[in-house]
Amino acid sequence: MPVELLGKSIDELRGYVASLGEAPYRAKQIYRALYAERRFDFAAMTNLPAALRARLAAEARISLPRVVRRFASADGSVRFLMALEADAGRAAQIETVFMPAEGRQTICISTQAGCAVDCHFCLTAQLGLIRNLSAGEIVGQALVALAEHGDAELAPRTNVVLMGQGEPLLNYEAVMAAVRIMLDAEGMGISPRHVTLSTSGIVPGIERLARETVRPKLAISLNASTDEQRDAVMPINRKYPLARLLEACREYPLRTWESLTFEYVLLGGVNDAPEDARRVARLVSDLRAKVNLIPWNPGALAYRAPEAARVEEFRRVLVAKGVPAFVRLSRGQDVFAACGQLALVETATALPVLPSH
Repeated sequence: MPVELLGKSIDELRGYVASLGEAPYRAKQIYRALYAERRFDFAAMTNLPAALRARLAAEARISLPRVVRRFASADGSVRFLMALEADAGRAAQIETVFMPAEGRQTICISTQAGCAVDCHFCLTAQLGLIRNLSAGEIVGQALVALAEHGDAELAPRTNVVLMGQGEPLLNYEAVMAAVRIMLDAEGMGISPRHVTLSTSGIVPGIERLARETVRPKLAISLNASTDEQRDAVMPINRKYPLARLLEACREYPLRTWESLTFEYVLLGGVNDAPEDARRVARLVSDLRAKVNLIPWNPGALAYRAPEAARVEEFRRVLVAKGVPAFVRLSRGQDVFAACGQLALVETATALPVLPSH
């Protein structure tokens, strides 16, 4: 069977080229061709001798996620439905979202096919966990999105958020292998300031991430102001309750430029009261953190979006308590590309576009 090269680190590539009897510097050439120059055809790797290119074509492969369909939003976002190779473990489909903006772009990538965490307000949870993704399948999503939307100069102006399907910290090894490639100046060359990993609160994973020398920024999905409330909407809280989660956050070693992000999905009539905001402010009062308020995005679940006035009141309460808080209206709602909507929906346009700013 051909050797898969996508997702391999520079050290892994050195081992591979050594097995071919090639000089170690060939590994760096292949690594750069894959991740910095985004050449996915061995014939295009013209920095390699013809004989090596021919051998790689016969004995190795580069398996990018395959775009099955594109769903273009009225706001310019694109949701990609992608198919993964069956022999990477099990055939599966995932979603990746590309969100362009003035002078930059954001790519939201998946780390698992489906998700096992079962947040009750999230459509992805309805899929269950299908399988983990490999490092190549994770980094490949960003490579495909960049290849479709610009040249190599775009990469330094790219934000990558690991907020698509799946819980990143439950696929730790593959996720961090992909992240190291993204953050490597000789790889994709993205700054750690521009890569964010979002977790539902897997405390052992947060503690492990804290020990990494190369790591992304950390975002935590809070979504409730009490254990009782969080148990009801995020069953993972029963395993890692708020006290334990926030203790891990307090011990997390922030870099000088860094703060934690707490994501708070506002569910109309559930967790959006001023009392909730005051409790959230108390929970994060001793942390260097900000709170992103995300009004719930429509889906076939037993929740409703909060009223705009309620969202603004929640934000004002947090700010008055000294907590930086921002309202994040998700993009791509009309094509099921928004936060909590990734569930392999085949409808191109099914929902009205809500205003964003």
